Amino acid sequence: MGAMTKAADRPAILWFRNDLRLADHAALYAAVETGRPVLPVFILDDAASGAWKPGGAARWWLHHSLAALGQALEGLDARLVLRRGDSVAVLSGLVGESGAADVFTGGMADPWARRIDQAAAEALGSQGARLHRMRTTTLFNPESIRTKAGGAYGVYTPFANACLALGGPKPPLPAPRSLRAAARDSERLGDWDLLPAKPDWAAGLRAAWTPGEHGALERAEAFLRHGLGAYPAARDRPADDGTSMLSPHLHFGEISVVQLWHMAQRGPGGKGRELLIRELLWREFCANLLWHHPILPDAPLKPAFAAMPWRDDPAGLAAWQQGRTGVPIVDAGMRQLWRIGWMHNRVRMIVGSFLVKHLLIPWQQGEAWFWDTLVDADLANNAGNWQWVAGCGADASPWFRIFNPVLQGRKFDPEGDYVRRWVPELARLEARHIHAPWEAPRPVLSQAGITLGQTYPEPVVDLGAGRERALTAFRRIRSEA
Repeated sequence: MGAMTKAADRPAILWFRNDLRLADHAALYAAVETGRPVLPVFILDDAASGAWKPGGAARWWLHHSLAALGQALEGLDARLVLRRGDSVAVLSGLVGESGAADVFTGGMADPWARRIDQAAAEALGSQGARLHRMRTTTLFNPESIRTKAGGAYGVYTPFANACLALGGPKPPLPAPRSLRAAARDSERLGDWDLLPAKPDWAAGLRAAWTPGEHGALERAEAFLRHGLGAYPAARDRPADDGTSMLSPHLHFGEISVVQLWHMAQRGPGGKGRELLIRELLWREFCANLLWHHPILPDAPLKPAFAAMPWRDDPAGLAAWQQGRTGVPIVDAGMRQLWRIGWMHNRVRMIVGSFLVKHLLIPWQQGEAWFWDTLVDADLANNAGNWQWVAGCGADASPWFRIFNPVLQGRKFDPEGDYVRRWVPELARLEARHIHAPWEAPRPVLSQAGITLGQTYPEPVVDLGAGRERALTAFRRIRSEA
């Protein structure tokens, strides 16, 4: 009887990753179902992800998301154990300390995370324990969405249709009402230095976001109640804040994509719901691409683009990063990104196209900047979308599609409200000139308090010349392919 009691008290380790929530958490659910005490743990393993360790904005979010998760677990009389170091070594140590026979975790598409999973499974197996890898971050198992020939999809629309043909994901799992918890020593979150030191650049992030599961559910419910009906038109107007802004909550798993899918089914329906589901499936498509193409963050999926004659332009890159290109819609987007760690999706396409096409700067440099500054920096989404913009990825934007930022601004920010918000130097300029101030007569600029080259930059590139330079480069690699 004593031996049976001892075995029943061996904890099940719950290894949180990009799934920092209690509801619809397959690994948490399975751990609770064992009937054993549950030991929740999060491991900060910067070395494992190499160049793709979380950037500054994401680390700010991670700190607050872990704090929120810790508070939620305390409500169940459990404690989140924080450990920093090599994931495999930490898990092996916890198994040795606690006698755990099972480690439950959510799977990730990131190549470095998959390598850790394999190493952890082997190490734990040698200790007589098992790693249970479960789906917590995507709608479907990436191996379950295959072409009729058995291969991976490389085009979005057939992929999305294959997902829809499955009838949607199963209903989300409930959060546990109680938790039989195990306890171990934990490191202090504040000692991890995830928050910015002086200068404190996170004021805009604090004003814009509420990390954590509660904040995620509040934002989702508000959007579905008040924003979904207007979503088809508002999602392309950056001044309207017409998108869900759920991407960071989804990345950190504070709400599951399955939850959001099913919450949308209860909404008003119509075109808004259809478009939201398609956006969720684009996210799924990017995760699927990364699963099947681990090179996605580093190398073009279309081999011909390896020979692209990119320019080494540190000054142009710095102007783009700082929102000082002299092209208002580009500068507005880049300043929004720096201020709140997020940028409107339509503007992401515009600033991405400007960097890789008008400036002919490698897409990887834009990807790296976004990685450091986005609160929703997600390896699959970031890489997949940058390759799409550059025309070198799966189902990418055609190589000859070069967004004209002036026309894009006039179409999607016709009154210039978005530019005025983020580029206050131009606030007094009338709408017909605000997206191309270099075209405005000098008296008009003077009346608005603008001196080009002084109060606001001259454009770093002539848009027509930049476009022709990009087309010439694309034709060259196309002819040599």
